Amino acid sequence: QKVSVEVLDHLEHLALVDFRDSEGVERLQKAIQFADQLHEVNTDGVEPMDSVLEDRCLYLREDDVTEGNCSKDLLENAREKVEEYFVAPPGNIPLPKLEERDTFLQGS
Repeated sequence: QKVSVEVLDHLEHLALVDFRDSEGVERLQKAIQFADQLHEVNTDGVEPMDSVLEDRCLYLREDDVTEGNCSKDLLENAREKVEEYFVAPPGNIPLPKLEERDTFLQGS
């Protein structure tokens, strides 16, 4: 199954994974083929599950706070922070423009 440039772009932004070369695209296509096997499973009459432990009663425990007011200590571990929040790193790969990626899909 071929992967379109738009799908590739969307997946790269979601996963922060670089599929820039033909090997990366080939790996993605093989993963899709593997996952497509799930369509062959007959699920007629099978009700969706809320939990894999549906045969057990799951009890919620009380949410008792035993420690607290340590946000300043925790934020000392942050590499970068803004006000009272951790700053998540931006995508770890520079993503090429859609037009540039079209050439990578030609060979796959």
